[in-house]
Parts: sequence; C-alpha cells; structure tokens
Amino acid sequence: MRILLVEDEPGLAGPLVALLRRERYEVVWADNTPQARAQVDECEPDLIALDVMLPEGEDAGFRLARQLRLGGFTGAILFLTARDVVEDRVYGLDLGGDDYLVKPFSLEEFLARVRALLRRGGTTRQSVFERGPLRIEFDSRKVYWNRRLVSLSDKEFALLERLALYPERVFGVDELLEKIFPDAESGHRILRVYVHRLREKLGEDVITTLPGGYALGV
Repeated sequence: MRILLVEDEPGLAGPLVALLRRERYEVVWADNTPQARAQVDECEPDLIALDVMLPEGEDAGFRLARQLRLGGFTGAILFLTARDVVEDRVYGLDLGGDDYLVKPFSLEEFLARVRALLRRGGTTRQSVFERGPLRIEFDSRKVYWNRRLVSLSDKEFALLERLALYPERVFGVDELLEKIFPDAESGHRILRVYVHRLREKLGEDVITTLPGGYALGV
C-alpha cells in the first residue's frame, strides 16, 4: 500500500513516516500542497494523510482535498488537524474526506485509522487472505505458508500483496515495476529476482508466470 503524508511539521512527520515504514507501507512525505499534488500524480497513493493547516493557508488541506476529488482521486483521505471544531470536521468530510483525526493523537490510533480506511476503501478488501497453503494477514503484514510464519522483505511482501489483492488478475511486468519498483534501474530483471525469492520461500506454485505477466498461483 502507498501512503502520502502531507504534513509541514517535521517533528510530527518524522515519527509518522517511521511508523508507517516500520509497518511496511510505502510512504512519501510532502510538506506543502504543490509537492503533494505532484506526488499524487507520481506515486498514485492508496491513502493520503493530510494536514489541514499547511504553509499555503489555514484551510489549504481542505482545498487540496477538494481539488483532488474533483480531479478524480478515489483513494482514502485522512485529515489531520489541531482544530477540534465540529463544523470543521463536517466540512472536511462533506468535501471528500473519509476520516478526521485531531492533534495531538497517539501513533497507535493513527495506525488503526490508516488500516481501517484502507480496508474500507476496498484497497484491502479483507484483513486476511487465505487460499490453499497461503495465509496473509494484511494489517500485521504477516505471511504464513502451510501454517508456518515466513519472513518477507518489504518488497517481497509488496509484490505478494499486490497479487493477492486481485487474485484472479494477471499483472503485466511493466505495471508491477511501476507500482513496486519505480526506482529500479535493472528493469525486468529485478522483478524476476523477487518472483524467484517468493517461490523459494513460499513454494514454486505461489506465483504463476503467464504470457501477459504474473498472477497469484495458489
């Protein structure tokens, strides 16, 4: 899952980014609205955690959310703000926000809201995926094969997660490279390497190679 954090306070942004990466999400941080708009186009986030008060104005986050919704953004939007006024919360939700978290908040609550929104939005349709010997617990980022917990790297999990979220779909090589390895310089080779690693850890049948690309095999 890709998350865009739009927050201009480094003291808050740093711990949030570290938390999300520790939970094995892909995270991009922007501290103003122009950067945020550019990152939405570039990384196509599944969720945006958006501060309401940004350098561009006290309601800059609200304005950005409205622009993104009008532009067709369908991912989840979680507003972050110190303004605990009912009218603000209603306004933010009405213009396209999915949830509203008032500062100061605990990191545990922030993470729980993120998980809930990703499930609710259909990006992670269920918290657990099971098929054959494979079990994936999306929230805890745990993967089991024949009931045995298997340790995966962030990229290995991201690749398996993408295939498991759409188990009947064939993913083209270029699409997987763009979504999971956008900065890779070795092209198709790196994808073959990670497919091989997953097969070594989870069994040869976990990923199927097809003429159009790859699909979940179990």
